[in-house]
Amino acid sequence: MARILAIDYGRKRTGIAVTDPLQLIANGLTTVRTHDLMKFLLDYVGREEVERVVIGLPKQMDNTPSESMKYIEPFVVHFKKKFPDLPIEFVDERFTSVLAQRAILEAGLKKKDRQNKALVDEVSATIILQTFMESKRLF
Repeated sequence: MARILAIDYGRKRTGIAVTDPLQLIANGLTTVRTHDLMKFLLDYVGREEVERVVIGLPKQMDNTPSESMKYIEPFVVHFKKKFPDLPIEFVDERFTSVLAQRAILEAGLKKKDRQNKALVDEVSATIILQTFMESKRLF
C-alpha cells in the first residue's frame, strides 16, 4: 500500500500529515511555507509512494464555501497539472484548528509551544487525515 497525504492549506503556512504505508495511523509530518508547498510536494511524492491526497475543505457554518476557497482552488488546479494521476479528496475542515489547539493543550505543552501556529497547522492536517481515514472505515 501507499501513503495518504493530507494538506491543511493556508495563505502563509500549510500543514502536512501522512499515513504510514499500511494506512493505519495518521501522523503530522511538517508545516511548510505555502509558497514552498509545490516544491515540497514534488520532492516528497518523488521519494514516497502516495496513493491519494486529502485537502481540507473550508466551509462556513451554513455549509457554503469559505473565503479561503479562492486560494485553495488555484492550488488544486496547479496540483492536478503536476500530479494528474494522484486522486484528490476533500474533507470538511470546520473546527480543525479548534480541535488542534485543544489537542495541543491536552498534550501538556508549554504556553510558548501552544502558540506555535505551525504546530497548529500540522496538527490540523493530522485531524483532517484522521477524519478521512475514519470516514472510509465506516463502509
